[in-house]
Amino acid sequence: MTEIRASDPATFDALVAPLRSGLLLHCYRMLASAHDAEDAVQETLVRAWRSIDRFEGRSALNTWLVTIATNVCLREIERRGRRFRPVDLSPAGDPALGISPPLTETVWLGPLPGAGLTWESSPTDAVYEQKESVELAFVAALQQLPPLQRAVLVMRDVLAMPAAEVAGSLETSTAAVNSALQRARSTMSDRLPDRSQQRVLRDLGDDRVQAAVAAFVAAWERADVDAVVALLADDVVMSMPPFGEWFAGRSAVTEFIASAPLRPGRRWSCRATTANGQPAVEKYVWDEEVGAFLAHSVSILSFTDDGLIVGFDAFLDPSLMSGGPR
Repeated sequence: MTEIRASDPATFDALVAPLRSGLLLHCYRMLASAHDAEDAVQETLVRAWRSIDRFEGRSALNTWLVTIATNVCLREIERRGRRFRPVDLSPAGDPALGISPPLTETVWLGPLPGAGLTWESSPTDAVYEQKESVELAFVAALQQLPPLQRAVLVMRDVLAMPAAEVAGSLETSTAAVNSALQRARSTMSDRLPDRSQQRVLRDLGDDRVQAAVAAFVAAWERADVDAVVALLADDVVMSMPPFGEWFAGRSAVTEFIASAPLRPGRRWSCRATTANGQPAVEKYVWDEEVGAFLAHSVSILSFTDDGLIVGFDAFLDPSLMSGGPR
């Protein structure tokens, strides 16, 4: 790779630019935070540029960058610990009790906005598709794994890296990698749903999914509680970090949305989007003082086989959204 060693930073940037989206996806799987993943990619590229003279070209440039990124992520995990969803912290809430102040000190699992992402085809030997491996359920299950198991599973089953290559990247033995992978696969099998959202969405078809999302958007903007509820499965689960409360079942979710987000007097503007490889909705709430709709949350929707919404995860982080006041 003498053309890299002899190059200026602009040339290096051009060489790594096509790999950046894949690195972001890798770091997000490890860290479960779009913000932390962006920071990890930046640190990875800085470290790579500073050590480019030590890159001997015995592996692909992408493999070398993944090795650096994985170790950057492992250090961040050691510093910050695992990330949580509300369902990890308490039983389902009672909507009659309202909600407590947000848990700002909790390290929450965050969404991955789809804007600007490029999806490459999965390696032939990969166990999981690229989009499957960033779905909320998958990333939440990864958070249950110890850091080494998490890294091994992502590198082996998502990136389809050979065990010996993974061992070299993590400075351990091939036997240790194989053992960690076996344990990680067992945990993931216990925690993942029977069918990924990608499989469900493919079976439903784009037209049906888009119609369901459009119906959700229209009903939410009308503050039509009955119309929203008609789109929900009986066992729907709703969460909204940084609030710790979450609600399970159509009855509880109905009571909550009627008394809080869709209570009389609130006005909403929504936009269909994607996040974590799933359908999502950006929500903007009207602010009388500003005289505009302000960014409020990104809600990721998960569907049942019959096209009803079974997961309704609202992330109240305006910085994740694509627009300002509307």
